[in-house]
Amino acid sequence: MWDETGYNPVMVLERVSQKRLDEAAQDDDFMAHLRRVQAALQAYMRAENTWYDTVKHQAPAGFNVAYFSMEYGINQCLRVYSGGLGILAGEHLKSASDLGLPLVGVGLMYREGRFHQRLSADGWQQEESQTIDVDDLPVQLVTDVVGQPLKVSVQLPGRQVVMQIWQVQVGRVPLYLLDTKVPENSEFDRATTAELYGGDSDMRLRQEMVLGMGGVKALRALGLAPTIYHMNEGHAAFLTLERLRQAHEDLGLSLDEAIELTSASNVFTTHTPVPAGIDLFDPGHMQYYFADCSRELGFDWERFLRLGRPPHHQPNEPFSMAVLALHLSALSNGVSERHGEVARDMWCELWPQVPAEEIPITHVTNGVHPQTWLSRPLTQVLEHASGKKLGDASAERSFWQSIDKATDVELWEAHVQRRHRLIEIVRGRVKTQLARLANGRDLDAEVQQLLDPDALTIGFARRFATYKRATLVFRDAERLARIINDVDRPVQFIFAGKAHPNNNPGKELLRQLVHLTREERFKGRVVFVEDYDMALARYLVQGVDVWLNTPVEGQEASGTSGMKVAMNGGLNLSTLDGWWCEGYSPEVGWRIGTGEILDAALSDEVGAESFYELLEHDVAPLFYARGDDGLPHGWISRQRNAIAKLSPEFTTHRMVQEYTQNLYLTQSKRASALGANGAERARAYAVWLGNVRGHWSAVRFDDVQVHVGAEARVREGVRVEARVWLDGLSPDDVAVQVCYGDARPDGSMHGYTIAEATLTAREEGDFARYAAQISYDETGIKGLAVRILPRHRDLPGCCLPGLMTWAR
Repeated sequence: MWDETGYNPVMVLERVSQKRLDEAAQDDDFMAHLRRVQAALQAYMRAENTWYDTVKHQAPAGFNVAYFSMEYGINQCLRVYSGGLGILAGEHLKSASDLGLPLVGVGLMYREGRFHQRLSADGWQQEESQTIDVDDLPVQLVTDVVGQPLKVSVQLPGRQVVMQIWQVQVGRVPLYLLDTKVPENSEFDRATTAELYGGDSDMRLRQEMVLGMGGVKALRALGLAPTIYHMNEGHAAFLTLERLRQAHEDLGLSLDEAIELTSASNVFTTHTPVPAGIDLFDPGHMQYYFADCSRELGFDWERFLRLGRPPHHQPNEPFSMAVLALHLSALSNGVSERHGEVARDMWCELWPQVPAEEIPITHVTNGVHPQTWLSRPLTQVLEHASGKKLGDASAERSFWQSIDKATDVELWEAHVQRRHRLIEIVRGRVKTQLARLANGRDLDAEVQQLLDPDALTIGFARRFATYKRATLVFRDAERLARIINDVDRPVQFIFAGKAHPNNNPGKELLRQLVHLTREERFKGRVVFVEDYDMALARYLVQGVDVWLNTPVEGQEASGTSGMKVAMNGGLNLSTLDGWWCEGYSPEVGWRIGTGEILDAALSDEVGAESFYELLEHDVAPLFYARGDDGLPHGWISRQRNAIAKLSPEFTTHRMVQEYTQNLYLTQSKRASALGANGAERARAYAVWLGNVRGHWSAVRFDDVQVHVGAEARVREGVRVEARVWLDGLSPDDVAVQVCYGDARPDGSMHGYTIAEATLTAREEGDFARYAAQISYDETGIKGLAVRILPRHRDLPGCCLPGLMTWAR
C-alpha cells in the first residue's frame, strides 16, 4: 500500500482498515517499533547543536531565508515537480532541515500535478493529466486567528486574484504552496495554479506573478520577515517588484533607494546554460499586466522594461525574467563550476567593459540528499563500517570513506541486490505499458525474457531535450548491436524520461528511441520505461552499474542523477560537462570525448566513437573480469572510489552550507547594515551612486606611464603612473587599479592579478595622480591594463554595470 500510494501517509491511513489498525495496536513488536520511530522524529525536530548552530553567530538578528521555486520534488505523492529543478529544490529544503538552517520554501499548489506519460502504438508521447484531491495529501491549509483560510491577493488588470496557502512540513522546514482555486476567483483565474508549466505564455506569466509577488505577500501575512530571498531560477523574479513596492510603502524610499535596499538581500540561482531556456515575455503583454505596477513604483514604462533587458536592446526585445533577477540581485550563481563560466559569458553584455572572469556570477555546484537516494543495503554497509547512522553522519567525509572497511563481498552483494530489484521493477512497469497494446496476448513469458539481472546494466533517464542526445549511442547501430549481444560480455540499457508537452523535437527523439528498442537486434537488451518519476529514479540510480550522460558540451548546467548513482556505487560514463567536470577522475568513472565545444556534427561523431571505444574496451571488460571468487575486484575498487571521493563532495548538505556561508550570511550582513535606522545607509548609498552615475561618462584617463627598463626581469619592479580626470568626483569615490598577468596572442590577459594604485597628488581642477608598483613572478609574454571603477563601503562587489573605465 505504501508503494501503491506513492509513499503517501495520508492515503495509507485512509485505505487501511480499522480492524488492521486494531490488530497492529495489539502487536507488541509493531508498537515498540512505532514508538522508536516517533521518538526518533521528535528527537530530530528538537535537535540542538546542528550545523547552523556552529555558524549562527555570524548571522544578523532575525536571520531567515525564503527560498522560491516553481517546483518542488519532495516525494512522489506530492506531484508539484517536473524534473531536476524541482528535485534540487526539494532537497535544498531537506538539507536545510537537516542542518538546522532557518529557511522557508515558497511555491505553487498544482491541482493537476505533473502529467502521466503514455506512449502510443507508434511510440509518440501522450500526456494524461490527473486531478489531485488535496484532502489526500500530507498538506495542511493555513488558517488565520479565527480559523478561516489565510488568503492574500495579487492585482491583475481589473481584478484581484486571491490565493489560499497550503503548508507542507519538510522536516523542520515549512513549505508554503499558493493555490488560486478559491471561490473568490473566476474559473479562469482558479486555473492559474492548475498545472505545472501548462498553458500558454499568458498562463506562465500569471503563474509567475502569483509565485513571486503573491509569495512575498504570503510571507508577510504569515508574520515572516526573511532577511534573504533566494530565487531558484528566474520564474520567481517578480518577487523583486513586490519587494520594491513594500519598501516604498513601508519606509517611504525613492525608487533608487528601494532598489539598493532590496537587491542587497536578493540571491538568484540560474540553472540555464542556453538562451532558449529563459522565460521571455512580449513587451505588450508585460504592459497589459504591469502598467499600473510601474506607475505605482514610480517607473516610466521604458525604465521598467529596462529591468528585464540588456543595455543595448532592440525596440521590441522581450522582457527576460533572468535579466530582471540579475539586475535586482546582489549575488547570482550558476550550479557548477563550468556553468558559472558559461553564465558569465552568456550574460556579459549586462556588464559592459567588465572582463568575463570578473562578472559577478559565481557558482555553487549542485548536490543530492543522501537520505533520499542511498539504497538501504548500502546504507547498512556504510553504517556497519563507520559505526554511525546515515542521518547523523552523511555530511561527514569519514562516513563515506569508511566504505574502505567493508569487504568486497559486502559491497558487491549490496549492489547486486539493488540491480536485481531494478530489473524486477522495470519488468513490471514494461508489462503494464505493453498490456494496453497487447490485444490479449500472454505477456508473462515475454517480459521474463526482458533484461538479464546479472548483465552489465546502463541507465539513461532524464528530460528528453534534443541537446541531451538520447540516441547518440545508436549512431552506429550495428556496432552497438554487436557489443550488447556479446555472449561473454552482454550489455543492456534502460531508458526513461519525458519530453515537455510542447517540445515536439524532444517527442520525436523519444519516438525514434522507442522504435529502436523494438528492433530485433536490440529486443530484450534495450528498453524504454514510461512515466519517469521519483520512484523509478530511485530504483535506477540504486541499481544500474553505469550511468550514461551524453549532453552537447557546454549545455549541461549541472546534472545530479550521476551524483546519486555514484553515491550508490554506480560508475558514470559521461560527456565532460556540468558537475562531471569537477567529479571526473579515471578511478571513479569515464569521460566521453575531451570536453571541447565542437560543431554539432563533429561533436556527435567524436562523442559516439568515444562511447563505443570505452564501452567495448574499458567498461565491459572491467565489469566481467572476475576473480577466482567470482567477484569483479577491479570494478569494486572503482565503486569504492566513487562512494568515498564523490559522495561527500556532491551532497546538498555541502551545497546548502556553501549557499549559507558564501551568499546568505554575507548578504544578510550587508542588507542589515543598509536597512538599519530606517534604511539610512541605503538612502545615502543611493544618493552617492546617483552622483557617480551622473559624472561617470566624463571620468577618463589623461595619461598613463609604465616605467620599466629595456628588459623587464622576473620580480623586478614595474612602476605604473596614471593621471585621471574625476569630473567633480572625490578621489575617495574611485579606485584606480592595475591588472597584470599573462598575455594572449590577441592582447587580452588571463589569470591576471589586480593591484590597487595609490593616490599620489591632487592637481588643479579635477585631476588626480595615482601610482602602483607591480612585478611579474614568471617569464613569458606579459601584459597590463589600467582601469577606474567606483569605490564605496556599501558596494555589493567591485563591478557595477556601466561603471568601469579602461585606459586606452
